[in-house]
Amino acid sequence: MLEFYEKVQELLAGNVPFVSVTIVDTIGSVPQNAGSKMLVVEDGLLFGTVGGGKVEKRAIEEAQAFLTTTSRKPVSEARPEQPSDDSDLTIYTDSSRTRFVNWNLNKDVGMTCGGSVKLYFEVFNTHPWNIAVFGAGHCSNALINLLVNLDCRITCYDTRQEWLDRLPASQKLRKILADQLPSQVKELAANSFVILMTMGHTSDKPILLELLRNWETTSFPYLGVIGSKAKAVRLKQDVAEAGLPEEYQDYFYCPLGLPIGSNHPQEIAISIVSQLIEERDKHRP
Repeated sequence: MLEFYEKVQELLAGNVPFVSVTIVDTIGSVPQNAGSKMLVVEDGLLFGTVGGGKVEKRAIEEAQAFLTTTSRKPVSEARPEQPSDDSDLTIYTDSSRTRFVNWNLNKDVGMTCGGSVKLYFEVFNTHPWNIAVFGAGHCSNALINLLVNLDCRITCYDTRQEWLDRLPASQKLRKILADQLPSQVKELAANSFVILMTMGHTSDKPILLELLRNWETTSFPYLGVIGSKAKAVRLKQDVAEAGLPEEYQDYFYCPLGLPIGSNHPQEIAISIVSQLIEERDKHRP
């Protein structure tokens, strides 16, 4: 059992989407006892068992389907509230993170066993908070050292390997060395919070313009550029000179972060994280 929870912690730390499946009750002849557990990822069974054979195959398929389900389901799926033990029941909770099934192994699964099994499914990490940071300098380092303590996935891009190497080692962080940072825009995960913190205006500008040029097809819930109010004026001029719609000048934060603290990298990082959390919560259902 200890190994099961160690695997859970690894998946949580790595922000890997997975489903935990637990047998909560059994009646009659069944392959495994109540309390048996398994972990299922997108590719299939990762660890544990809930019985093997057909019941496990179906449970894995149910878990994999669950990983791709994002819409909310009605609580009872229009089924009786007090089903008989031989009914094929699936209950979806309002949070859409848990699922309970009651299968008759003979009728619902096609096994020769005459018993029934009740399984509890719980999904994790299916709505990751993706944060993309362009630049691995001092402020980025301070920022990322805070972010790795939160429930998020971080990708940092830079042209300098030595600066990427200074970032913390974490399963939540990917470090990408790239010669041309604007070319990485097309690689950004959907719904990423995007932060530009490169060496200055000269290197931030082409990334910002690349993001905005594709805004109609790929927009992001948060886009921020580190810098002063003077830099913000210059960036808005850049957007206008690039021939982009005037409203695009308001699609990014600059300066970024909440108006708190000093210019110390650690305090800048705290102000940015505060703003990221504030914006994240605005986009939550």
